[in-house]
Amino acid sequence: MPCLSRVAVIVSLLGLSACYSSYSLSKSSQPDERANTPVKSVSESTAIFLAALPESTANRQLLAESWDSYRRRFIQSDGRVIDYEASDRSTSEGQAYAMLRAVLINDPETFELTLKWAENNLQRQANGKRTDSLWAWKWGRREDNTWGTIDNNFASDGDIDAITSLIFAARRWNRPEYLELAKTKLEDLWNLSTAPGKEGKHYLLPGPKEAFLPNPNTLYLNPSYLAPYAFRIFAQVDRKHDWLSLVETSYEILDKSTPLSQASLPSDWVALDTESGKYTNLPASKNLQTLYSFDAYRVWWRVSLDAVWFDAPQAKSYLQKSTQYLQKLWQQEKRLPARIDLQGKSLVDYEATSQYAMIYTAWSLIEPQLADEILQQKILPQYQQGIWGDRSAYYTQNLVWLGLLPPQAIPQYLLQTP
Repeated sequence: MPCLSRVAVIVSLLGLSACYSSYSLSKSSQPDERANTPVKSVSESTAIFLAALPESTANRQLLAESWDSYRRRFIQSDGRVIDYEASDRSTSEGQAYAMLRAVLINDPETFELTLKWAENNLQRQANGKRTDSLWAWKWGRREDNTWGTIDNNFASDGDIDAITSLIFAARRWNRPEYLELAKTKLEDLWNLSTAPGKEGKHYLLPGPKEAFLPNPNTLYLNPSYLAPYAFRIFAQVDRKHDWLSLVETSYEILDKSTPLSQASLPSDWVALDTESGKYTNLPASKNLQTLYSFDAYRVWWRVSLDAVWFDAPQAKSYLQKSTQYLQKLWQQEKRLPARIDLQGKSLVDYEATSQYAMIYTAWSLIEPQLADEILQQKILPQYQQGIWGDRSAYYTQNLVWLGLLPPQAIPQYLLQTP
């Protein structure tokens, strides 16, 4: 990675809301096409995706239809995922979401396309040479009107989701090369995106160490990046590194940072003093804020996966405690604001379908009646012709789909080493 000052690196990462592979570097693709060129009709491909989900899967038809619609609208024929709301850029997060969704619904063609595009276009480089196997988090139109990497830093949530997808894909489609690529990425993720604390503990950083260690005793952390289920899966395939310690510190971060909020809600960003073990707000910034907002929604989904896939008692306890404020708010007002400050005060008048989908996953486990209420009143009414809400809202499409897919629908053999 190029030598950058700590301040410069932090500034460049504020937009994160992320041995070498066998794929060869190709010319960066420009946004000439807006969607896949359909080979099969909509009905044919939807039927194929429908067959990948157990018949008992809730919202099964919508999941199949909306995935087919998403891949046609948001994924180019070369595999590039486009964020129309952000100057048609692409991100490591977007490529990883597509890979994860593709493997969960058994779409090997889209998986391969999105993986190859990312490997060919998101390589992190310094002095013309690749530095590691992680992905640059942002790609798009540069100031000189060429297309390519805009920010060479990585965002660990995108790499975590991509690695999880590769492990699943290796198991689902018997592709050992995917597992080897996952192992290569795990080595770099551990070395570049974990930091030690007291007593030998390791903590997941949101990106490069130089960006999120403002001083030797302080870590800047993003709770929505914490994926304990993924760390358990990583431990199955990489025994050189203590991934299970990240499970422990993930729940430490969640449990000890949520009291910063009087409503006991997770925040987008928090700071940890590794000497004292104390969690605090981040210094005032218009970009990195300690409050409940669009990043933090993903905590509900990630913790729910650990609760179901690995029957984790810490996960169930956390969901019970930290969703109580939202439960009461919903029961009283039948709406949830999109952003809430540390005092429990609404910061905006609007709502977010992505929040409803993420909390739906959690409430399906602990408050099924409330889950059904938000499904019927807030999520399903947003669905039209394969799209949830705004037709350009890439983030909403991903979070709603992932939130509606029951964790129980995932084949068990994907979660365990054969």
